[in-house]
Amino acid sequence: MRLAAFNVQNLFSRPAAFNDDRGDIVDAYAKLGQILIGESYSAADKARIVELLRALGLSKSDEGKHGTLRQSRGRLIRRTGGTVGAIKEVVAAGRDSWVGSIELNRVTPKAASIRHTARVIADVNADVLGVVEVENRPVLKAFVEFGVAELGVEYHSAMVIDGNDDRGIDVGVLAKPGFEVVSIRSHVDDVDAAGSVVFSRDCAEYEIRTPSAITCVVMVNHFKSKLPPKQRSDEKRRAQAARVRELYEGRRAEGFDHVAVVGDLNDTPTSSPLAPLLAQTDLRDVTESPAFTTDPNGRPGTHGNGTASSKIDYVLLSPALFNSVTGGGIFRCGVWGGKNGTLFPHYPTMKSKADQASDHAAIFADVAL
Repeated sequence: MRLAAFNVQNLFSRPAAFNDDRGDIVDAYAKLGQILIGESYSAADKARIVELLRALGLSKSDEGKHGTLRQSRGRLIRRTGGTVGAIKEVVAAGRDSWVGSIELNRVTPKAASIRHTARVIADVNADVLGVVEVENRPVLKAFVEFGVAELGVEYHSAMVIDGNDDRGIDVGVLAKPGFEVVSIRSHVDDVDAAGSVVFSRDCAEYEIRTPSAITCVVMVNHFKSKLPPKQRSDEKRRAQAARVRELYEGRRAEGFDHVAVVGDLNDTPTSSPLAPLLAQTDLRDVTESPAFTTDPNGRPGTHGNGTASSKIDYVLLSPALFNSVTGGGIFRCGVWGGKNGTLFPHYPTMKSKADQASDHAAIFADVAL
């Protein structure tokens, strides 16, 4: 069985702020969303709402480059000229005073980027592939049926559960014929001791029966990013790692020996936030296996330029799986690599960074089952 993880960075539609590396926009969007769900808006809240709307480029209109304010019924704010003009004041008293939303504007990746994403999935040719940052199940299903299948690789299962992130960056799984998804568990509602939701997206569990009748549990994750403030982001990832540890240990206690945790954990192997999962369980990173093919250029990372500090994508294996590893590697052909794309080989049809499939490489493990 080939088991892999790939952050596809959306297939057909992606927030423009992500492509523009505007972490400040994403952060402002998240902070504004937290205020707007409040039962009532204090004077301080209203001042902050105006500040964050301006940060989103919505100071003069309900439609900006990176975001859109939709005021369907009632009003959140009053402008000097209706939906355009300077913000005069926040008129809503709280979440029940208006109906609407804040949305990040989305863009469609270049056709070349979409083709290269399909090509990476086909070339990696995993039997089970954990996918990260997928819009939704219909999109994933259509992508593999019309994009990947025409390259000669077919998946009979394309599963995605809507997670906690409203930006359309969910996690899911693809499985080939013979690898049957027999059970799915979502953890979108898991909360910590303080009552806060644990997972930024989800820790989606898939029980997959292999052709040899062995059932593997594959947990697909996408942990909190490193957006500032650093302490809060670190604490969130640490809580997520601790919860995945609990879920992993629970599955092992249920009698499942073949368990894998895959996806984008947004931190490095020796980081403190990932310690509950990487240092306090018997899970092993496939890159530690003698059968794993190390990067010929000495680049262990999976994101961007492949440096050690960008090792953030994982295939973590329980002892039964790790001891059965026969191979593995990092597949970089869909990543540009450096300013001029010269750090490592990529598809010759990639002429610029905008053509890359993703700035994440796929990582895979071959396991004898």
